[in-house]
Amino acid sequence: MTQEPGASSASPSASPSDRMARIIDAALARAGGWLPFDQFMALALYAPGAGYYAHGSRKFGHMPASGSDFVTAPELTPLFGRTVAAQVGEALAKTGTQEVWEFGAGSGALAAQLLETLASMGQAVQRYTIVDLSGSLRARQQEALAAWGDKVQWADQLPERFEGVVVGNEVLDAMPVKLLVRKDGRWHERGVYRTPEGPLAWIDWPTELRPPVEIESDHDYLTEVHPQARAWIGTLAERLQRGAVFLFDYGFPEAEYYHPQRHMGTVMCHQGHQADSDPLSAVGDKDITAHVDFTGIALAGQDAGLHVLGYTSQARFLINAGLLSKMEQAAPAQRALAAHLIHEHEMGELFKVIGFAAAGSPPWDALGFREGDRSHTL
Repeated sequence: MTQEPGASSASPSASPSDRMARIIDAALARAGGWLPFDQFMALALYAPGAGYYAHGSRKFGHMPASGSDFVTAPELTPLFGRTVAAQVGEALAKTGTQEVWEFGAGSGALAAQLLETLASMGQAVQRYTIVDLSGSLRARQQEALAAWGDKVQWADQLPERFEGVVVGNEVLDAMPVKLLVRKDGRWHERGVYRTPEGPLAWIDWPTELRPPVEIESDHDYLTEVHPQARAWIGTLAERLQRGAVFLFDYGFPEAEYYHPQRHMGTVMCHQGHQADSDPLSAVGDKDITAHVDFTGIALAGQDAGLHVLGYTSQARFLINAGLLSKMEQAAPAQRALAAHLIHEHEMGELFKVIGFAAAGSPPWDALGFREGDRSHTL
């Protein structure tokens, strides 16, 4: 990750919260006192030594007592990765590639599950490359994946050209977003400033930016747009010569994302397994996320040459890929945990999966989308 200008001005001996405050204030000074939310979110999550994903606090775990802030599907149960492996294995075979690329690998749990299961399937994986901006998480991944030796490698960024199957679980939601707010019929971009009294606060400036669709109402409205996520998909598409992409995250198609009733936006924070909607407090100590506009992701991919393989709920994808048979063979405790992945009122419906084939790989009837494909809703 490129160091943010001014990040080094924070003393290494200062506490993480003090370092974070100094980094934010330096950025505010350079920006004339107003920092657009996407820039603030990038610092809060990724500023070297102080951002949430840049220091050593434990992020992933089942319970608050572990010191963790949230649990993701691979940490919840290994049946997640073992099921996803069926789709990854099919994609490796269909695209004639032998490498898996994972973005934002967290604790390394998904990588371990995929490597173990693909090996048991007799699927040749020449290399497993992890791209992760977090140095502290990389150290944890290296420890968790030591058994695979040199087969697992790490990269700070994508090469100019590569091939393989790309996976990302809860990667898009952590990409900085711009906040747009309509007040009295006029659109503004929401940003952050430091009040004379000391706390950070919101401040809005008129803007020409607009959501991708017209909001069919005239009431005040807060929402997000996702230029960084779309740009990331575009870069992925340009550099992926052969292969496929499978992304798991929470979000909606455009018609639901920008529904008139969704007028408070989707930005949420997570700390100690509690959610709140105030990203301006405890900056650097908690995760900041926004739901994904999957229509925007699909269009960005198509515009850059990717073929959409499918889009569906996580529940339908995992069931298509064989989760139920794995649950039948698992111990009762594992069956109960795996049920969280597919129950409609938990992760099954809120989480979605989108798949792409690279321009150099002909699309096919991918396993995870064979029933219940919702591409027509994008």
